[in-house]
Amino acid sequence: MNTPSNTFRELDHRRIDGLDVTMFWDSATDQVKVAVNDAKRGEAFEIHVLPGERAVDVFHHPFAYAASADRKRPPALAEAA
Repeated sequence: MNTPSNTFRELDHRRIDGLDVTMFWDSATDQVKVAVNDAKRGEAFEIHVLPGERAVDVFHHPFAYAASADRKRPPALAEAA
C-alpha cells in the first residue's frame, strides 16, 4: 500500500482473508496511524493512534478501536488507489 505523503513510513503490514492492515509512522509529525482495507466488505478506514494508546494494539485490533465513530477517518490510501 502506498500513502500520498512522503513523510509516512510503513512500520508493519499484515494481510489475511481479504483484510489488509498497515501501520504507518509520520516522521514530520511523529504520529502513527493504522490503515485498514477490507476487500470483502468494500470498506476502508484509518485510525490515528492517540496519545496513551499502544500502536501495536491498534494494529492488531483495528476494529475494536474503530468502534468509536469519531475515530474513523476516510483513508488517503483508498483515494490514491
